[in-house]
Amino acid sequence: MTDPHDVEEELRALRSRLLELRDRLSEELIGQKEVVELLTLTLMSGGHALLEGAPGLGKTTLVHGLASGLRLDFARIQCTPDLMPSDVVGARILQLGEDGSRSFQFEPGPVFTQVLLADEINRATPRTQSALLEAMAEGQVTVHGETRALRAPFTVVATQNPIEMEGTYPLPEAQLDRFLVKIELELPDRAALAAILRATTGASREAGSPVMTSEELLRVQGLVRLVPVDDGLLDRVARTVRATHPGCEEAPESIRSLVRHGASPRGAQALLVASKARALLQGRLAPDVEDLEALVGPTLGHRIVLGYEAEARGTSAVSLAREALAATERS
Repeated sequence: MTDPHDVEEELRALRSRLLELRDRLSEELIGQKEVVELLTLTLMSGGHALLEGAPGLGKTTLVHGLASGLRLDFARIQCTPDLMPSDVVGARILQLGEDGSRSFQFEPGPVFTQVLLADEINRATPRTQSALLEAMAEGQVTVHGETRALRAPFTVVATQNPIEMEGTYPLPEAQLDRFLVKIELELPDRAALAAILRATTGASREAGSPVMTSEELLRVQGLVRLVPVDDGLLDRVARTVRATHPGCEEAPESIRSLVRHGASPRGAQALLVASKARALLQGRLAPDVEDLEALVGPTLGHRIVLGYEAEARGTSAVSLAREALAATERS
């Protein structure tokens, strides 16, 4: 039987390393503490993240720093319209033996890694985008009828540029639903921008040693799942997701008039698991309403399909997700 004292000591040690990782990433991506925290929570939850921001904000640097800080294998896919599914998952290559015999040998694609950066994912065609679906949902890929498992832990961090839309293929709702969170990167303020210039235009810094192994990260992901949740909070999450659907009685008037389709049950799972991870990262043994308030936008916003009137008004799905949570407090 596991000694509770030993588990408590283990939790303390793992949390200390996670905080060290978060602080190190904050030094690499100056002025984006919320972005760094959300990516840390995504990794703790065993999920995938969609980063949206203009070019040059440090998205690639952040993901590469995440992999190196955890001693995880890293691979990058530069998505373009001519990228094929086989360029992602791999293909069978004809091999000629010394005796003249011929055989097919599987050549793994970049998806066979632990941290996969899919850069500008909305530039890939829908067929290529869908090649990532099985990997993201089940941690495996099927090529020519053969299923091959990916090495855990496995996470996909995809980026997209919201400014340049010509020649892009917006992610369909089914694929957006696979991302635990959508993280928006904003232009840093003046002080942060000056700090970035000081840090990046002088002598290059040496990379620090990894703060955590893949085995320890898997242990963290397992512990996150074991975090207890109060029945009242569980019900609040369920009511919040229902409140994002215009046809449900829990939905406030703004959602009834501006939303076409609400968040999925997978969105409820994302909100709850991410809240557990946030509680653990902050040294608490159970999530509370504050965690829901912090994470309802990043976990549910990209799962809400807006109507034409909302787009015309410039109403964001994130703000409507927060309204859905607020409506459950009044009900």
